[in-house]
Amino acid sequence: MPNADIGLIGLAVMGQNLVLNMNDHGYRVAVYNRSREKTDAFLDGPARDTRVIDTSALEELVSCLHPPRKIMLMVRAGNAVDSVIAQLLPLLDQGDIIIDGGNSRFTDTERRMSELSQQGIRYLGCGISGGEEGARHGPSVMPGGDRTAWPEVQPILQAIAAKVDGEPCCQWVGEGGAGHYVKMVHNGIEYGDMQLISEAYHLMKSGLGMEADEMQEVLSEWNKGALDSYLVEITAVILGTRDSDGEPLLEKILDSAGQKGTGKWTGISALELGIPLTLIGEAVFARCLSALKDQRMRAEEMLGRPQVRFDGDRQQTISDLQDALYASKIISYAQGYMLMQEAAKEYGWNLSYGDIALMWRGGCIIRSRFLGNIKEAFDAAPDLENLLLDDFFSRAVQQADNGWRRTAVLGIELGIPLPAFTSALSFFDGYRSGRLPANMLQAQRDYFGAHTYERIDRPRGEHFHTDWTGESGDTASTKYDV
Repeated sequence: MPNADIGLIGLAVMGQNLVLNMNDHGYRVAVYNRSREKTDAFLDGPARDTRVIDTSALEELVSCLHPPRKIMLMVRAGNAVDSVIAQLLPLLDQGDIIIDGGNSRFTDTERRMSELSQQGIRYLGCGISGGEEGARHGPSVMPGGDRTAWPEVQPILQAIAAKVDGEPCCQWVGEGGAGHYVKMVHNGIEYGDMQLISEAYHLMKSGLGMEADEMQEVLSEWNKGALDSYLVEITAVILGTRDSDGEPLLEKILDSAGQKGTGKWTGISALELGIPLTLIGEAVFARCLSALKDQRMRAEEMLGRPQVRFDGDRQQTISDLQDALYASKIISYAQGYMLMQEAAKEYGWNLSYGDIALMWRGGCIIRSRFLGNIKEAFDAAPDLENLLLDDFFSRAVQQADNGWRRTAVLGIELGIPLPAFTSALSFFDGYRSGRLPANMLQAQRDYFGAHTYERIDRPRGEHFHTDWTGESGDTASTKYDV
């Protein structure tokens, strides 16, 4: 007889903690994992004395569920998701709901939703952020897909989500792959935030010669003000953590970063949609460069490093660095929102940008103080083109401008790479420039390819071609943009 509210497939760390979270909120969860050993370890360990229902086969899991059946997949993104769906389909009835809670690519979610809807199965792509701790005690949850399924799962998902001022960090995102797209952008911003903080650490350590304890004090102080965020908070903890010999553990960690693809997907989507996601792109490339560890060691030996030493005002430089970090974080979010706005146009999604900021205020990795200011910005102007055009954020980056520039200059002088800081500053300067050197690009394109150009003294939409060499004639190339 059906006695479970929801089923969950996949008992890795995130899956286990979501099950325990649901159980804490009064929901009966039936669980299944391909590896029986993992299921037994979970039921005999963290899930001991809970109401979690053990199942040894998918048929058994499905038979446990109240209709319409709700099944959450917490399996590896990609082929594994398709494989589990294929096994579930013969066991389900029309109106049943599958929820993909993994880091699936939004295009896969769009495809799966389309295919399953033709068979009467409702599909949700649900971004979940917060890591192990968030899954256990309250993540940020970003559901999208079949809108008719939302009322069925809303009570469960909002119950387990993080709460800020009593509001759950879980709201309906939008149709199709919107939920996973917003999670992808979240992860792209996460890449940017992590790189910015890492660059600040690099400048303090290698440029200013600061010890771990000194840097921990700085980060802890920053976390009391405008930079209050989860990533700044945990960075202070990392800086204060010692190895068994009493030395800072951080300095023993290999400087070669991994990545699972969501940052790269964000950059690819930005290129496809024509959005200048420069900071997040640099954050992804910085990880790629870090992976070239052996080459970098040989290059340092062969090419050397600048021998310039810092002899300035340390306290002023730390203050400048704080300004640079704050302003660059704003640019990261501004670019992320630009991308979501363009994606909404491209894919026909009706995204609520203020609600997205609310979902990111708690539980997730990029939670930070100024997400409330983003919510206020879109509440005041729902059609806001860019966060930099909001009064609060405009004032913030302008006030940080001088310190931001001094930080970038110092990195260049000392030979300390600051790709995220400097790309953010370059974007800011480009965005607020009424005239850029793209006129030269257009002239070059017309010279070698007859691609034509527009003129500032003629109406937009009129195109001209010049015979620059006197030998090319008047024939112009076909006009199109990608």
